[in-house]
Amino acid sequence: MKKILVTRKLLKSNEEKLKKLFDVKLNPSDELYSQEKLIKMSEGCDGILSALTDKLDEKTIKSLPDSVKILSNFAVGFGNIDLNAASEKKMVVTNTPEVLTDATAEIGILLILGACRRVPEGIEGSKKGDWKWSADYLIGKQLTGTRLGILGMGRIGQKIGKVAKSLGMVIHYHNRSKLDSGKENGAIYHKTLESLMSVSDVLSVCCPASKETINLINKKTISLLPNGAIVTNVARGDIVDDDALIEALDSKKVSAVGLDVYKNEPKLNPGYLKHSRAFVLPHLGSATFETRTAMANLAIDNISEFFETGSCKNKVN
Repeated sequence: MKKILVTRKLLKSNEEKLKKLFDVKLNPSDELYSQEKLIKMSEGCDGILSALTDKLDEKTIKSLPDSVKILSNFAVGFGNIDLNAASEKKMVVTNTPEVLTDATAEIGILLILGACRRVPEGIEGSKKGDWKWSADYLIGKQLTGTRLGILGMGRIGQKIGKVAKSLGMVIHYHNRSKLDSGKENGAIYHKTLESLMSVSDVLSVCCPASKETINLINKKTISLLPNGAIVTNVARGDIVDDDALIEALDSKKVSAVGLDVYKNEPKLNPGYLKHSRAFVLPHLGSATFETRTAMANLAIDNISEFFETGSCKNKVN
């Protein structure tokens, strides 16, 4: 029976499934392992079921025992893993695509609504009990007729676009390539990021994190947005230059932000916390029972498929 290290605590049903299939090292206290401890814990293991919180950089991967043949990441993303280092060590890396589309898109819509309708300020006013109705109290941006720019029109971007269109938004998008008309669902394609930014009353960042997209939303690209635009991010924190976005909030070039992902999670840039128009969530994109269960089951199935066949359809390296 193959021995698998599971770096973070999973839901009970997922851990029971693992126990039936493998000799597993679980993490009942949900301790965030240091890189040194992860290496030590992986001794004698054939595979690792990792999480985004695990920093599997080149040095860490090179230090893993040769017995480890697969890193099954409990996430659709894999920016926490050095793919080149894993490939050099002949380790397969897998992810969990598709199963979190709906849950993440729901959070994407929540970020748009929360930022547009000034939800953080409304919550604060309700808690203090000092609000008084007036014609201009907490006037926000109505979604109907507002242009939504979607950066990255994959499954999540398409779902956000579909829901946003039903709320009356006009959908624009930029992608590596133009989608067919069925997937576009009436959305307007922009060949360049600059073109998309110029029409985005609300920007929804949905593109994958990569070397090409690091700090793609920066001082220069933010300057192209309409004045008073809103920026939301449901993808990865690395895509946004925090200092540039906070500066835009300070100057009111950007009127509000809605964020679920950040650089250096869980330590948010303190600049966001001082802004009443920053609608911030603690990375809840996949946080539903159904989705987290499906993600873990897929991560487990990836390990099973690899050891049964020598390959895996969700291999990313």
